[in-house]
Amino acid sequence: MTAVIVATHGKFSEEVVKSSEMIFGKQENVEYVTFVPGEGTEDLIRKYNEAIEKLDTNEGVLFLVDLFGGSPFNAASTLAISNEKMDIVTGVNLPMLLEVYGTRMMSNFEEVVKAAQNAGKDAVKAFKEGLAINKNNDLDDEEVL
Repeated sequence: MTAVIVATHGKFSEEVVKSSEMIFGKQENVEYVTFVPGEGTEDLIRKYNEAIEKLDTNEGVLFLVDLFGGSPFNAASTLAISNEKMDIVTGVNLPMLLEVYGTRMMSNFEEVVKAAQNAGKDAVKAFKEGLAINKNNDLDDEEVL
């Protein structure tokens, strides 16, 4: 099962993992890393290495971070650049994390990475836009979802 490290500015990573567990249950092989004021890239790399030591990384490590080019991304990239079994997906959100949980049970590392990317994009919706589709196409509510 793919190992997952969620890393963000502040404590968002901790809270999104806790929220995901409310929905999907406690997960194995998942760690979170916070990046707080006063810390630098070296601190994040140290935290990543500590998290990796706790995880089963045989199937790979997926870093889910908040921002492309942010410190959590940059620190993860120093580890992932030279390791084929590591990758980073940016824009972490709750639907992405839930999809990763479900996908990693039955899929290989590359499929989990792709699922994270797709879930992150597909989860962004506008309420009024959905209503417009419903009115214009006469779709019922189930088809819009």
